[in-house]
Amino acid sequence: MKKTIQIFSMLLIAMTIMVSCKKDKDPATTDFFIGTYKGPISYKKGDTDISRTDGKITVSKVGDTYNFYFGSDIPDIKGVKFEKSGDNSYVSVGSGLTGITIDASKLKMLVIRDGATWTADCNR
Repeated sequence: MKKTIQIFSMLLIAMTIMVSCKKDKDPATTDFFIGTYKGPISYKKGDTDISRTDGKITVSKVGDTYNFYFGSDIPDIKGVKFEKSGDNSYVSVGSGLTGITIDASKLKMLVIRDGATWTADCNR
């Protein structure tokens, strides 16, 4: 019985992730979201200057908090909150984290915080 419950739990988790990762799923319409956006990304702070034309950003959302995971030795941005702007577009709010817009198919970013600058113009 214990083994059956474990298998059922794993299947439920896998189904939740698959539904959350669909390309047409709008991150604003769900409390749990994981998606990958691809396109040009960059990061600059002091002597560090990283730029990728084929970059990717993995976005996760739990509740109303978004996290942006870059890879490519670019620091992640975590704990971002958004407000609705227009039909299905959301704009970041909060100290030092403004400049991010996201919807089901597009992620644009220009964030300047603590002397560092992140940019992205990615699609999903």
